[in-house]
Amino acid sequence: MDQNAPIFATLGCRLNAYETEAMKDLAARAGVSGAVVVNTCAVTSEAVRKARQEIRKLRREHPDKKIIVTGCAAQTEPETFTAMGEVDFVIGNTEKMKPETWAAMAPDLIGRTEPVQVDDIMSVKETAGHLIDGFGTRARAYVQVQNGCDHRCTFCIIPYGRGNSRSVPAGVVVDQIKRLVDRGYNEVVLTGVDLTSWGADLPATPRLGDLVMRILKLVPDLPRLRISSIDSIEADEMLMQAIATEQRLMPHLHLSLQAGDNMILKRMKRRHMREDAIRFCEEARVLRPDMTFGADIIAGFPTETEAMFENSLKLVQDCGLTWLHVFPYSPRKGTPAARMPQVNGNAIRERAARLRVAGDAQVAVHLAQQQGVQHRVLMENARMGRTAQFTEVIFDSDQPEGQIVNAEVMGIAGNQLTARAL
Repeated sequence: MDQNAPIFATLGCRLNAYETEAMKDLAARAGVSGAVVVNTCAVTSEAVRKARQEIRKLRREHPDKKIIVTGCAAQTEPETFTAMGEVDFVIGNTEKMKPETWAAMAPDLIGRTEPVQVDDIMSVKETAGHLIDGFGTRARAYVQVQNGCDHRCTFCIIPYGRGNSRSVPAGVVVDQIKRLVDRGYNEVVLTGVDLTSWGADLPATPRLGDLVMRILKLVPDLPRLRISSIDSIEADEMLMQAIATEQRLMPHLHLSLQAGDNMILKRMKRRHMREDAIRFCEEARVLRPDMTFGADIIAGFPTETEAMFENSLKLVQDCGLTWLHVFPYSPRKGTPAARMPQVNGNAIRERAARLRVAGDAQVAVHLAQQQGVQHRVLMENARMGRTAQFTEVIFDSDQPEGQIVNAEVMGIAGNQLTARAL
């Protein structure tokens, strides 16, 4: 391995990880050397703090290399990173995906590049054209089909880091998935910032369900298609039809719910009520009885009373949520929620802990229901794979990595199932 090849550090979401893979490719093609690239997250103030901490750590570890900071935090507050003595370059989210940005830095980044390159993200009308064939593991590949967000939730800074919603045309997506299948991938995951807004900016304004059906029709050799996070209020008729009729669409949906109290949802500027979330989960389960749900829920949003929090806690059971991502609220500078009356920090932590306990209980129920059940498990490594519902399964003997194995569940180990291959 080239000792002077760029070093990459990724913070935040799956999309950031995808884009890091793209940057690795762009930097390698340009011949960039002697650099450390930090791809930051801006979803919370804590995420920005962690980015600064990571930059200082990397500077201590690599005193002779140039440090490039990019990603959402670099986009939303470039001045924060420009002011850091450890940082040499700050590059915006659009610029990081351009070949010419990296070409200008080759080979050694000395004296050839503007130290700050962050343009107006809201002026960007197209998705980056750089596609990665095979990001992920040998088992699962991720395909970015959408970027940006047109909504303005009061707690969220991400639209200012990612810009407005842009979609990758269906034909481009299908062609990429065909290449991935040809390379041996058995599962593809569609990713984006606001996935259910896919298509709104394309001719004829197709919907996410249209894209899913088109992929499944035109790539018949793809064994498994998975959707990442969706906004359930935007689920279209065709997507519901795909859930009902397409066994190759995995029965696991991660929902952007955020809260279970209607007043809090209103103050968040979400577009659904708790009744909408419950109805969606019920309908999806009728169409696909083996469906499992994950969800994002924020604990301690400004003005949240104990009674309001109880509504979020009850939503876990009312929706039958299994996999929870719990976020203790932290004020994000520049968002309307940061100016609202804040909840006491101890109360926030205590509520987050109660949500996690509720989530763990739901996981235990789900695992208990799998005893003796046969599953088709996609192997992520020799001893661990995942069911269609995204449940981790451990084997006591090696299985072929990247392959789908028929297995029978034998027991439970922590938050995982144990199984034997059939």
